[in-house]
Amino acid sequence: MARPLPMSFVMSAPRHEDLPDVRAEVAVLGRSNVGKSSLINAVAKRKGLAKVSSTPGRTRLLNAFAVTDDTQIVDCPGYGYAQASKTSREEWMRMVEDYLIDREPLVDLLLLVDGAVGPTNLDLGVIAEMREANVPLTVVATKLDKVKPSIRGKRRREVATACEVASDEVLWVSAVKGDGLGDLRQHITDMLAVNV
Repeated sequence: MARPLPMSFVMSAPRHEDLPDVRAEVAVLGRSNVGKSSLINAVAKRKGLAKVSSTPGRTRLLNAFAVTDDTQIVDCPGYGYAQASKTSREEWMRMVEDYLIDREPLVDLLLLVDGAVGPTNLDLGVIAEMREANVPLTVVATKLDKVKPSIRGKRRREVATACEVASDEVLWVSAVKGDGLGDLRQHITDMLAVNV
């Protein structure tokens, strides 16, 4: 099992041009309540590295976390948060789209979907848009601990089918129980091509 990634917070940026210049980076994106911050903390095995809020939609900037001197993970603002104004939501999404489409060091987008409920139409729309823009992405299904063991096989197939990928291409994880974290860490390490 891959060890926790040695991540450290670097900065928050309103535009991708303001992020540190690195050789390679992996982005994390998903709906506002999908558990992005919890998963980043679990990957690093460090509580409080990424701020976890009980209020969805708190991440409003691009948050960079160094893995090595020349690689990083970028936590993007979540989408689909209804309490924010329409203007704010549109600004966030424009910032995220510009980042994902124009950012040269980006080697993979971890698109988080809620494994307990399956991908929403918003999730599927983002996946389609990223594919159209040729942004490399990996589907990560969170909250595996909330899926009953008796229906996990069926749910794995349903999520993969909805996202139009093979079942073994979806990474299933639980930030709470730790399931799948080793595979996710290894995937990130492989994508960044680093030894940590």
